[in-house]
Amino acid sequence: MADTPELEREGSRGGGQSMADNAPDLHAWFVREVLPLEPALTKFLQRYRRNQSDVADVLQDIYLRVYHAAREQLPEATRSFVFVTAYNLLIDRVRREKVIPLEIVESIEAMGVAAEVPGVEESVIAREELRRVQAALDCLPPRSREAIVLRQIDGLSRREIAARMGISEQTVKWHLNAGVRALADIFYGNPESQKGKP
Repeated sequence: MADTPELEREGSRGGGQSMADNAPDLHAWFVREVLPLEPALTKFLQRYRRNQSDVADVLQDIYLRVYHAAREQLPEATRSFVFVTAYNLLIDRVRREKVIPLEIVESIEAMGVAAEVPGVEESVIAREELRRVQAALDCLPPRSREAIVLRQIDGLSRREIAARMGISEQTVKWHLNAGVRALADIFYGNPESQKGKP
């Protein structure tokens, strides 16, 4: 049967039934086959998305794509179809984002996404900026530096930082403010200290 036309082969996949006119069956299929995958799908998404609300948004987008695709034809293997849809949606989002969190880079490489490689000049500029940031952080008092790193790099809340550092949230706020002011002085110069200079 090598001469089977493409349309016949497409019709044989997943039962080949169009669900466009049969909303109750489509809804029942979705509840029975797709929704039970939510815990595994959420765990999968949490590996690649930083905050929980973003995971919920991506999950809803996946459900929309799966539901609309199933209106045309039910997939042969629901689990595979849902996870491939999730994978493709994540890739689309990563391509659209201008800032990619550092922890997603390894995950993307594991997913096999072709990333745009920056040019030599851009790489040199980026490395120089990183050196400047590291040098500026090294100039901060140790507790302010720790608070800034925990907030800006690790993404912890003030409450989490307070617990980690063993201080009050108010003290964390003070360290963060002092650290940001010191960094601003380092990067942009203190206008008060520039007044007497020509």
